[in-house]
Amino acid sequence: MTATQTIPLDKLLREIRACTICAGVLPHSPRPIVVASAESRVLIIGQAPGARVHASGIPWSDASGARLRNWLGVSDETFYDASKFALVPMGFCFPGRGTSGDLPPRPECAAHWHRALLAQLKAVRLTVVIGQYAQRFALGDGYGPSLTDTLLRWREYGPGVIPLPHPSPRNIAWFKRNPWFEADVLPTLRVRVAEALSV
Repeated sequence: MTATQTIPLDKLLREIRACTICAGVLPHSPRPIVVASAESRVLIIGQAPGARVHASGIPWSDASGARLRNWLGVSDETFYDASKFALVPMGFCFPGRGTSGDLPPRPECAAHWHRALLAQLKAVRLTVVIGQYAQRFALGDGYGPSLTDTLLRWREYGPGVIPLPHPSPRNIAWFKRNPWFEADVLPTLRVRVAEALSV
């Protein structure tokens, strides 16, 4: 598929879920995980599924996902409604574990699939970009010298984009060091999510 070709979204999603591009480098069989529809109003761009999500096949079905839904102010039912939320990780498959946590998302996914997929999500009113890999992809030159610097400038990205740290329990220390995030960002995030879903 070239950048100029278009493909129906349902067919594109089937192809993504059947993708085996990384079969030779993943420590397990590929299991691409993505949720989206042409009606999705909020786009969540994350990093990559973790081991629990790989096992369940359900995006954000772990402690990180529970915290994310709390941040967004939505129920499980709303979050998993594809007409409301598109859940698109930078890497569709669990990349395996490294010495200090999960490995980075495999780069092949974004290079091969993301342009075509995101171009079809025309109803999106709010994009939430989670973690440094998603922010480097979505913000481009707008990504700062560090994730914290980028998050501190969250207002600069306009009403249609909000960067977030990863909601992983591994980041508890960061949350404690940066109380402004919960005090300043989360109330605005919840308002913008509600607005995006209300139309």
